[in-house]
Amino acid sequence: MSIVNHVKKFEDLREQYRVFTYKSYDYELVDGNLILTFTYLLGDDIVFNPRTIIKFHRDFLPFFEHHDLSELTPLFFSIGMVELVSYWKSTCSKIVKVEAGALDEKAILFWKKLYFNGLGEFFYCNAIKTDMSDFMQIVPTQTLMPPKIDISLSEKTIVPIGGGKDSVVTLEVLRTEASIIPMIINPRGATLECASIAGFDNNFFEIDRKIDATLLQLNDKGFLNGHTPFSAMLAFYSLLLACLSGRKNIALSNEGSANEATVMDTNVNHQYSKSFEFELDFRTYVARYLNDNINYYSFLRPLTELQIAYLFVRNRAYLPVFKSCNVGSKENVWCANCAKCLFTFIILSPFLDKQSLVKIYGSDLFYKRDLLICLRELCGLTAVKPFECVGTKEEVCLALAASVDKYDELPPLLDFFVQTPLYEQYKTMSIDDYLKRWNTEHCLSSHYEGLLKKTLIQ
Repeated sequence: MSIVNHVKKFEDLREQYRVFTYKSYDYELVDGNLILTFTYLLGDDIVFNPRTIIKFHRDFLPFFEHHDLSELTPLFFSIGMVELVSYWKSTCSKIVKVEAGALDEKAILFWKKLYFNGLGEFFYCNAIKTDMSDFMQIVPTQTLMPPKIDISLSEKTIVPIGGGKDSVVTLEVLRTEASIIPMIINPRGATLECASIAGFDNNFFEIDRKIDATLLQLNDKGFLNGHTPFSAMLAFYSLLLACLSGRKNIALSNEGSANEATVMDTNVNHQYSKSFEFELDFRTYVARYLNDNINYYSFLRPLTELQIAYLFVRNRAYLPVFKSCNVGSKENVWCANCAKCLFTFIILSPFLDKQSLVKIYGSDLFYKRDLLICLRELCGLTAVKPFECVGTKEEVCLALAASVDKYDELPPLLDFFVQTPLYEQYKTMSIDDYLKRWNTEHCLSSHYEGLLKKTLIQ
């Protein structure tokens, strides 16, 4: 991703639109669907009204019969807090005025940390230099926090899925041990097909989320734009579904690799809201302000992307349908020409034969010279990794080294790799030894930790 100097634009927009206001949120049931609408004001004349629809599911009926939606207003408000960052970033207004609900000092610190670190890529790619204290001031009109949500929850589990290999592994392992149901935001081909193969055809929690068209118009006019912490938004919506369905557990599929910074020697991390740091902060926020029984955790946190790829290929039914390419997501294809496609190709290559890989991607990506820049970034020969959800430099290099012997004549990308010092460093490392690694920084129960360990060594 190229770096564009938008410092002057940043300063000018902050002066022109000094105040961004989270005005209100609204909720209503229409034909069993829960519709949330948020109102944000930018200056005096720009209004955003993003809308999200939580599609009806029969598992919500007990809540609708025994509870009032007003009991969930602290959660509705919090969802609005995480949604607002997508709109605030268009001008980076100095003041965020919060009229829709209450925030005390600790809550303000949580949101500022999430916004600042979650926008690390946005600031970096726009060449904006700021810090946690100065990038925004959150000014609430209310500071007395409401009571937490009092609702009984079962031990059942929600598994958010995105159509990629990670959530497939979580689905396949957990469904043998727990009562689970997938959650999907804006379903597309890969997510629907993965859910179907897992046995959840037409039985999942569905969220229809749309960006307000006014924001897209501002983007076209040249207002500031860039990456926002999508996984944090996913986290708050998963809480809502947990409350509506009476489920205690939310099992994410974020791996230990997500903790590695995207820009070397900085805190800039494309995957910040997938990191263990965010997971801990989020769990604390939920227990303090929303509900202290909900268990939000990442089932795959003890593992790396390479270990997950090893587990994923055991489930070969998913090979024709899983997708992780952002470029080709709308068409439900692998573009086979981006850093994410190259990364997944690399990370699967030690565990799949060449014919199977080519069948997935349409070609052997190791022959694509145009991807050399991406390869250099992925294996740590540059200071910046691709701004994508990719693994660590170590596991990429180990996977590349393990793939060399599969070729009688090396394709261009592997030929480049073997000529670097990295090949000599990693060719003697054992993948079998690597697969036995275990990250102890996680929030798994002892039972599920044992289950995942058992699955890994089978």
